[in-house]
Amino acid sequence: MKKANKIICMFLDIGGVLLTDGWSRGASKMAAEMFNLDLEELKKRHTEALNTYEIGKFTLEEFLDRTVFYEKRSFTPAQFRKFMFARSKPYPKMIDLVRRLKARYRLKIVVVSNEGRELNEYRIHKFKLDEFVDFFISSCFVRLRKPDAEIFRVALDTVRVPANQVVYIENTSMFVQIAESLGIRSILHTDYKSTCAKLASFGLESDEGVIRETSVRKKD
Repeated sequence: MKKANKIICMFLDIGGVLLTDGWSRGASKMAAEMFNLDLEELKKRHTEALNTYEIGKFTLEEFLDRTVFYEKRSFTPAQFRKFMFARSKPYPKMIDLVRRLKARYRLKIVVVSNEGRELNEYRIHKFKLDEFVDFFISSCFVRLRKPDAEIFRVALDTVRVPANQVVYIENTSMFVQIAESLGIRSILHTDYKSTCAKLASFGLESDEGVIRETSVRKKD
């Protein structure tokens, strides 16, 4: 790989890459079952309100007022928020991979994600993402939301790195295509192993990859 095209920065999604989704349609279905809610009405209201919440124009309280607590319930907002936050789980191998690559290649690590402020802040602190992420270009902070290509331009301007020196890991194909249209080399993340292989093709070998390669050479 030519030095001019060397990867020096990694963009990452959070939900589906580093952690499970923060709040999705799947979580809405679980919530409907858990709290005995009308699923179709919840999904409808969720779809109508989510974008506004994720670009920071609703607080979580306002989002829940519009999607759940528009009528009297037998449970409290605090109970529902606890359920929401508990949907977040880490993908430890992916987090460890990013940490190792950052240390080995001195990468700048940038999150580019669609998340509401309260969930985003909870996830950042709960899973210590700020220990290895340098910039959070979260929709709730920049008031832009994927698939708007402008959120990627803001990320590039923030880190001041050319697009061809960035690799982006994302689990939504549309967002991968948008990033690629801007010249950002991108990986559609489906699993840890294939993402490691694709990163290696861009010159970012994980320690595991180096160990496996060394072992093969010794056998030869």
